[in-house]
Amino acid sequence: MPADLGEKTTRYGEMLADALAAAEVCVPEGTPLHGMALECEEMAVSYLEDGRHFRERGDPVNALASYSYGYGWLDCGVRMGLFAIPEDTDLFTTG
Repeated sequence: MPADLGEKTTRYGEMLADALAAAEVCVPEGTPLHGMALECEEMAVSYLEDGRHFRERGDPVNALASYSYGYGWLDCGVRMGLFAIPEDTDLFTTG
């Protein structure tokens, strides 16, 4: 059965918003890694906002792509150890 684009877009948007709320920068301020963490977070937030913009314009394909890219940025930062995440979360590939 093919995926429902509207449902999947909504789900990914909610997952990205939840992931952003759960992830906390955990590397020391003033270090290059802290700057990288902030950049990953900024990219994830920007893609979340882009996705919401596309959703409002009736473009679920680009909304889903934006949410996916944002999630990729954040998940990569988690895997690199730039963010602390709750132990009981299933929002990330590591945890």
